[in-house]
Amino acid sequence: MSKDFSTEISSRICKHMNDDHADAVTLYVKAFGGVTDASAAEMLSIDAQGMNLTAQVNGEVVPVRIQFDHVLADAEDAHQTLIAMVKQARIKAK
Repeated sequence: MSKDFSTEISSRICKHMNDDHADAVTLYVKAFGGVTDASAAEMLSIDAQGMNLTAQVNGEVVPVRIQFDHVLADAEDAHQTLIAMVKQARIKAK
């Protein structure tokens, strides 16, 4: 799947990340989106090239686009890439 992910796959990934890994989503916007003062974040969509998020900054919603370092092949590639990115973000946060 070198093109965009289907709406269903994007929705499933976003729901899982927002419901179960909200801390990781906030780390993404801080480490890769450059929004270091974000207090929270939400993943809106994901495609083969990157992800669209929003960050909460001082009570305002800020849109954030994060490009991946490669074009994702499929949902499993997305899973592995998001795991690798959160590990990198945790290292950056130290």
